[in-house]
Amino acid sequence: VVDIYMPDVKYGDNAAGARYSSIPDYWDRARGALLEMHRQVGDLVTEGELAVRGVLVRHLVLPRDLAASDAVLSFLAEELGEETFVNIMAQYYPAHQAFAYPELSRRPTSEELCRVHARARELGLRRAGPH
Repeated sequence: VVDIYMPDVKYGDNAAGARYSSIPDYWDRARGALLEMHRQVGDLVTEGELAVRGVLVRHLVLPRDLAASDAVLSFLAEELGEETFVNIMAQYYPAHQAFAYPELSRRPTSEELCRVHARARELGLRRAGPH
């Protein structure tokens, strides 16, 4: 029995999934999985600061918007609803095979991170973690 799902949504398009993770239908599968998780447990329910049931989506911001963050956030707001909690993560650090892709060879800038946070606010999404 699952009470809380905390999926990581890496990319908001299939091309990035194919290029960086060798999963050509990544975004198609991620959307389907998110819809099913939400169907099973619904929006995140908290008691005080403790999550007790629901979905909390984690999304890692990549440099140059390679994660297609707007597509991810728009899907969450439009398909799961504005009550969806999203943890926008800024921890990306290029390492290991990232240097094989020049576009992934740096961390996201503060402007890139701010843009993703601003878009989440515009869409009315609930954000978990630092804002």
